[in-house]
Amino acid sequence: MSSCCTPDGSCGTGTTTVTAVVDSTATAYRVSGMSCGHCRTAITASVGALPGVLSVDVDVDGGLVTVTTAGDPDDAAIGAAVDDAGYELTGRA
Repeated sequence: MSSCCTPDGSCGTGTTTVTAVVDSTATAYRVSGMSCGHCRTAITASVGALPGVLSVDVDVDGGLVTVTTAGDPDDAAIGAAVDDAGYELTGRA
C-alpha cells in the first residue's frame, strides 16, 4: 500500500513549488481630480494594464496613487495612463 504521507506525518504530492522573487519598486504619485470609488477603479485598471506594473493602490481621500513595479517605474507611461483615465498626475509624492 502506497501513501503520500511522509514519515513525519505531513502529506504532499512530491512536487515542489517555486516562487520567483522580483525586485520591485513602490512609487507614490499625487493625482488630482479623484473623488470616489469610480476614480479608484478607473485608475487601477488603466495603470494596472501597463507592462511591469505589479500592483496599484489608490488613496482617493489623500490624492495618492502608489504603483508597485518590477524594477524602476516609467513615470511618463504612468502619467499617460492616469491621463487616459481622466485624471491628472501632478508629480511624485
